[in-house]
Amino acid sequence: MSKKIKLIWDFRGPAAEKTAEHHEIHLKEFITAENLQLNITGFTVLTDMHSIAYLVVNEAEMITVRDALKPHRGELYTE
Repeated sequence: MSKKIKLIWDFRGPAAEKTAEHHEIHLKEFITAENLQLNITGFTVLTDMHSIAYLVVNEAEMITVRDALKPHRGELYTE
């Protein structure tokens, strides 16, 4: 089984939650447009001034997606 990578975008400020929520919409559109193998996205509110949006990809797709979308960071994804 291949490793899964969680690509993360950080949003800060009073509009962070809404921005992260909206960014997830674009991540879902990207999954459809690029026919990615996985369909795992989401957004999480960490504090009232910091939220994240994320997209999980297989390790083999990571470099292509990273270069296209420029996430702020990434980590190994565990279910």
